[in-house]
Amino acid sequence: MDIEKRSPRLAVLIDADNASAKIADGLFEEIAKIGEASVRRIYGDFSSSRSKAWADVLSRYAIIPQQQFAYTTGKNASDITLVIDAMDLMHSGRFDGFCLVSSDSDFTRLAARIREQGIDVYGFGEQKTPESFRQACRRFIYTENLLPEAPATNEGQGKPLASLAHASRILNRIIADIESEDGWITLGHLGSQLSNIAPDFDPRTYGFKKLSDLVRKIKTLELDGSDGRHLRVRVKQG
Repeated sequence: MDIEKRSPRLAVLIDADNASAKIADGLFEEIAKIGEASVRRIYGDFSSSRSKAWADVLSRYAIIPQQQFAYTTGKNASDITLVIDAMDLMHSGRFDGFCLVSSDSDFTRLAARIREQGIDVYGFGEQKTPESFRQACRRFIYTENLLPEAPATNEGQGKPLASLAHASRILNRIIADIESEDGWITLGHLGSQLSNIAPDFDPRTYGFKKLSDLVRKIKTLELDGSDGRHLRVRVKQG
């Protein structure tokens, strides 16, 4: 009798002060691709106009609000409470991964500490998120790509967040660093290396849904699927 393998259990912790409620639909669709959002908590002062927009989506996604009043100007009680909860959840040993939703670099050390425990961290934040936090995560997803009006299509239409030239520089560098007898590497291997070296790399940032569609548009790369099994990619010869 086959036993269905359970999806990774995830703790989703949202910083309401640094995340827009507009991303809610896209956020939980993206998280569902990773695993099961077993814990869903959001931190903020929901009496303030900045966090109030989240109140309309809390019940739809069964998010538990953690109300934090701003007793003192300049002191972020929400951040402190989120960190305390994250450490408690981590030490419970019940979770395979954490989803930290914020553009605040203050969570860099938290992400690094969770990963030191051997637990994956997935960050979600705006493009303005400091590199330190992005690099501390196993994978970092720009929330602009999760908005309803995000331009990602198979044809690369719309206005992407970054240029093809930027994608080309990253992909060419990574492919060149991978040792291969004939220069070819599988697309899956490339994807794995991207996750290790550039956690925030996402084809949607450049207007494409899939990595293969992005590679096809970069003139310095060529894609081959002649073996009928795995797509391969290399830097064009000559």
